[in-house]
Amino acid sequence: MNIHPATGLLIGARQVLSTHFDARPANAVPELIVVHGISLPPGEFGGPWIDRLFTGNLPPDAHPYFAEIRGRVSAHALIRRDGQVIQYVPFGSRAWHAGQSEYRGRPACNDFSIGIELEGTDDIPYTDAQYDQLAAVVRALLAAYPQLSAKHITGHSDIAPGRKTDPGPAFDWPRFRRALEG
Repeated sequence: MNIHPATGLLIGARQVLSTHFDARPANAVPELIVVHGISLPPGEFGGPWIDRLFTGNLPPDAHPYFAEIRGRVSAHALIRRDGQVIQYVPFGSRAWHAGQSEYRGRPACNDFSIGIELEGTDDIPYTDAQYDQLAAVVRALLAAYPQLSAKHITGHSDIAPGRKTDPGPAFDWPRFRRALEG
């Protein structure tokens, strides 16, 4: 995998570009990768709902949970259960994935992070394809953005403790680290 240097888009990924992003603050660059977990509706996989959430087209009446999550949110990319990678926001831009957050005393993680969603839940194991693709995407990011480091990859739960739990205990961090080195 490679990232186009001029556009910040992942070559070979499905592009479903969102309007839910903006420019990073002056002098802010990607320095952190945040791993998330998402399923819509909760516990269900597949379907159009994640794309629709991140592009602002989620119908609140299609499922009772959807009315609770209204708002303008996005992520840079999503990795589906089958390993398909979908990109919503160019990596050089600020996606709205972390919310109120802090990493090592630094607030507003959206300003300096890249958010990658995995289709899953806190308690269902992620798939082999997802670990492989996450490692491939992260390797491409590390190659494209010199400020990023494999030492600065964290879960949403770590930057928003008490508020978020994803990617949850089902995410095998040692396995991901091995795949990244692979």
